[in-house]
Amino acid sequence: MGKVVTDSLGLTLYRFDQDTAEPPATNCEDDCAKTWPPVPADDASAGEGIDKALLGSVTRADGTKQLTLGGWPAYRYVKDVNAGDVKGQGVGGKWFALNPEGKKAKAADQPGLSTRQDPELGEIVVDRNGMTVYRFTKDEAWPKPVSACTGACLEKWPVVAPVDINDTKGIEKKNYMTFTRPDGAEQQTIYCWPIYTFAGDKAPGDTNGQGVGGTWYAVRPDGKPVGAPEK
Repeated sequence: MGKVVTDSLGLTLYRFDQDTAEPPATNCEDDCAKTWPPVPADDASAGEGIDKALLGSVTRADGTKQLTLGGWPAYRYVKDVNAGDVKGQGVGGKWFALNPEGKKAKAADQPGLSTRQDPELGEIVVDRNGMTVYRFTKDEAWPKPVSACTGACLEKWPVVAPVDINDTKGIEKKNYMTFTRPDGAEQQTIYCWPIYTFAGDKAPGDTNGQGVGGTWYAVRPDGKPVGAPEK
């Protein structure tokens, strides 16, 4: 990650895309606010690298005042328990760590394939852009990889192009290989299983492809499909 804003305990502060900064307004209430506790404006002060002129507050529906940074209401994430955790980054494609200007903190250069902790699916594989990686249960892995997604299927489920094994993090390296598809394109596998992304995922953190048609599932680091029925 680039520079992110934290509280006095080192816990990351976040912003919500459904809020507004001009004027400041919060749209995270009730259950949302339990998962993403608002940061109180009381006694907030600008830490090192933060312009105090960017600090402000917004009055919530319950009358409490919430800290804003650059106009954006600030939150913590309940699953961040240790200083430095950024488990909320990209959740739902709508939650992002705050940088010192109140903008979205950008991820540092990510490996070609790595993992992230999804609040519902657990640890899953993502590509360099943070997009969820999937498996198709109609594919085959043994004795060699075979993709059953061809033609129009590929418009919705683009293949993951080859990624050098040294450009991965947290991925099972056994049987990590590529294969040549019938159209001549090379496709990456994890534990011999062909992998894809989903055109319906629009932002990092999206998992809209999970369970589609009962045949598409996010991929665990060991190549197994998350939540797929046992065969």
